[in-house]
Order: sequence, then structure tokens, then C-alpha cells
Amino acid sequence: MSATTYSFGSEVTIKNLLAAYQGEMNTQARYRSFAAQADAEGLFGVGSMFRAAARAEQIHANAQARAIRHLGGTATAVMEISRVGHTLDNLRKALDGENYEIAVVYPAFIEEASSRINAMAARSFQWALEAEKTHARLYAEAIRLIEGNQMRSWIGAVHDFYVCPVCAYTAREHMDGNCAVCNYPADRMELVR
Repeated sequence: MSATTYSFGSEVTIKNLLAAYQGEMNTQARYRSFAAQADAEGLFGVGSMFRAAARAEQIHANAQARAIRHLGGTATAVMEISRVGHTLDNLRKALDGENYEIAVVYPAFIEEASSRINAMAARSFQWALEAEKTHARLYAEAIRLIEGNQMRSWIGAVHDFYVCPVCAYTAREHMDGNCAVCNYPADRMELVR
């Protein structure tokens, strides 16, 4: 579909949605590979965390695909081969990626979609931004624990993580009440191990 067939004034928003969609699809695949590596190294809690983050990235991609279709586009992604290293290196790489999305990518995408009054796209970007912040905090904590050789902490055993099926907020512990980002009932969060 050419840009001229999109909704008037939405070309840049669709371009941003497509970039985000491709990024989220590739990231979820990479995180699944990182989870397998963490499990192989006996870092089962880190494996659980990467599986939860992969689920969150898939939720983001699904929301972005809906927004793309809403604007008249087609969601497509070129899948890249994931390079997998040792878990500590994978965590650092993941943290760098999340921090870049938090500082640069999603703020710019939110600003552009908001300026076009495209609520669906802006909301998908805002929710992704908030979830990426939870991932960055989890990755930073896991890095500190590995560097401190604290294998008896949550990183060394299979651990339950909770992912909001609406906005993809990711938590290490079950929440009371509702999701901190989208207000979805916390008792209906997806459990990922």
C-alpha cells in the first residue's frame, strides 16, 4: 500500500508505527532466545524475566499492528537473526535497547502521534514506553544481582512475572488493585514463568 492511500496526514505516524512494530517483533524474538540462554546458564529467574518481557513486546506489537490497520496500513516486519551471548552480556544489550527506546524513540513517536491527534497510535506508544521502563528496571536489577553473585536471589530460580495483557506493564510481584499504567484489574494479569 502506498503512502498516498493512508489517512490524510498519517504518513509519518504510520512510518513510526511500522518502525516500532518491527522493533517489537524482533525484540520479542531476541528475548525468547535470551531466555533460553539464561536457562542454559542456570539463571532461571532471568529466563522467566526475559519470557515475560518477550510477552510484553508481543503485546506492544499487537497494539501497534491494530493502529497501523486503523490508519489504513499493513503491519509487516523483517525478522532479524538474534545474536545471543552470555546472559550478563544479553542483559546489558537489552538494557541499552530499552534505555534508547525510553529516551529517544518513544518520546518522539508520542509527540508526533499526539500532534496528529492520533490517540490510538499515541496510546500504543505511551503504553510501550511505560512497559519499557519496567523492563529497564528489571534488567538493571538482574545485572546488579549477577555482578554481586547473588544466585540465591530471584535470578537463580524460576520466578513468576506478571504482564498486563492491555499495556504490557511487567512486574516481578503480583500487584494489588489495578495496573499502574492502564488501570486493568491486577488479578487478571498474565502470569509468565
